[in-house]
Amino acid sequence: MRVLRLFKIWFVAARYGLDEFFLGHERVRLVRWAMRTLFFWRRFSQPRAVRLRLALEALGPIFVKFGQVLSTRRDLIPLDLADELARLQDRVPPFPSEQALTVLRRAYGREADEVFAEFAREPVASASVAQVHRARLKSGEAVAVKVLRPGIARVITKDLALLNVAAALLEHLWSDGKRLKPREVVAEFAKHLDDELDLIREAANCAQLRRNFEHSPLLAVPEVYWDYCTPEVMTMSWMDGVPISQVEVLRHRGVDIPKLARAGVEIFFTQVFRDGYFHADMHPGNILVQDDGKYVALDFGIMGTLNDTDKNYLAQNFLAFFRRDYKRVAQAHWDAGWVPKETRVDEFEAAIRAVCEPVFDRPLKEIAFGKVLLRLFQTSRRFGMEIQPQLVMLQKTLLNIEGLGRQLDPDLDLWATAKPYLERWMSEQIGWRGWIKTFQEEAPRWGVLLPQLPRLAHQALRGDHMAKLEQGFGLMLAEQRRRNRWLTVIAALLAAGLIWNVIH
Repeated sequence: MRVLRLFKIWFVAARYGLDEFFLGHERVRLVRWAMRTLFFWRRFSQPRAVRLRLALEALGPIFVKFGQVLSTRRDLIPLDLADELARLQDRVPPFPSEQALTVLRRAYGREADEVFAEFAREPVASASVAQVHRARLKSGEAVAVKVLRPGIARVITKDLALLNVAAALLEHLWSDGKRLKPREVVAEFAKHLDDELDLIREAANCAQLRRNFEHSPLLAVPEVYWDYCTPEVMTMSWMDGVPISQVEVLRHRGVDIPKLARAGVEIFFTQVFRDGYFHADMHPGNILVQDDGKYVALDFGIMGTLNDTDKNYLAQNFLAFFRRDYKRVAQAHWDAGWVPKETRVDEFEAAIRAVCEPVFDRPLKEIAFGKVLLRLFQTSRRFGMEIQPQLVMLQKTLLNIEGLGRQLDPDLDLWATAKPYLERWMSEQIGWRGWIKTFQEEAPRWGVLLPQLPRLAHQALRGDHMAKLEQGFGLMLAEQRRRNRWLTVIAALLAAGLIWNVIH
C-alpha cells in the first residue's frame, strides 16, 4: 500500500513539474534528462508556485495541511511559494456520516441519538482532520459537534514518513535545500498535526480564549461542553454568523465595515499584548460576524503564546518603526539576544533602515505592516538571528489580519489604529502604571514570604550549614589571631626602634 502511495506522489509531482525544485543539481543531470524524456508531453503555462499548490490539493488533505503550514515559514521558503500556498483552504470532501456515527459510538459508548436530542447526519463543514455536525443537547442547547476523521492518525503517520523521505532528498538534491531546512519544516508540521489530532487539547484552547474575552464586546468564543468532549469529539455551543469574507452581505445587514476592520486589529493586539495568547489560524474560513458587528472565532487547533520578553520586544519594535527609530529596533534585537553578541548594532541599524525607510515615503495607510515585519525578520536572519517559532506564527497571523482588514476597508490605517494601543500597553508595562501593576502582582508573594523569613533563616543556619558557618568563623578568628601576633611583634620592634632613637 505504501508503494502505491509513493507511486501516486511521484506521478502527481511529475505531472505538475515539481521535479524542477530538486533536480537542479549537476549530480542528478541524468535523472533530469530522463524525466524530460519520459514526460516530453508536459507543457507548463502556470508558475511553479501555482503548480505546487495544485499538486498538494491533488494529493489530499494531509498535503493540503502541509502546504498551509509551509506557507507560514516565509523565513525559509521563497515569497512566491509562500503567497500561493497561503491560498490553500480546507476544501476537503466530507467523510460518510456512518463513519461519524461510529466515532461517536466509540467515544460515548452509546448511539448518537441517545446522547443528543437531535443530530444532523450531514456535516456543515469539513476540513483536513475533522468535520462538524450540528446537534442539540437533551437540555436544549444548540451545539456544534466536531468529529475526527476515522483512521486519520494512521494516514498521517504514513504520509509523514513519505514527507520525511522527500524532505531528505530535497535537502541533498536541491541547491537551496540546506538553506530551506525541509526536514525541520516537516518536523514542525508533525507537531501542529499532533496538536490538532487531540480534540481535548483544542477544547482547552477554546476554553482559554473564551475566558480571556468573556466580557468583550468585540469577540465571541464558543462555550465548551466538557461532558461531551473526548480526544476524538469536541462539542461546543453553536455560533451563528456570516462568514467575514461575505462583505456585501454584512454591509446589507447594517454592519459598519470600517469599524469591523478596526475591531479586528484591536482583537489581534489584545490577544498578543494583553494575554500573550493568540489564535494563530485566523483565515477568513475561521471567522464569522454577528449582526451587531461582533467577531466569532472558530477552530482552535493552532494557538500561539508569547512570554513577557517576546511582548516587550514586539511592542518596542512596532513603536520604534512608527517613530523611525531604527537604532532602537536594532538595539531591541541585540538586547533580546536574538542576534549574536558580536553583531555591530550600527551595521544592523543600517540594514534595518534600508528595509524600512522606503516604506515611509508613502502614506501610512499604504504601508504593508505585515510585510515590513517579514522583511525585518529576513534581514535579521542575514545577521545570524534565529527565527523564533512563536514569532513566525505571529507574523503569519499578522499578515492574515492585515489582509483581512484591507479586504474589509482598503483605507484602513493599520499603523494609526495600532499605535495608541501599543503606547498604552508600553505605559502600563514601564510607566507608573507598570510599577503599580508589578507591586500588586508581587504583594501577595511578599505577604506570604515575609512572615516565613525567620524560619527560613533558621533552617539555613542549622545542621551542616551552621557547622560550615562556624568552621568559617573559626578560620577567620584564627587568621585574625595570627595577624594580631605579627602586629604585636611589629609594634614591639617599632617601639624598640623609637626608644633607641631617643636614647641615642
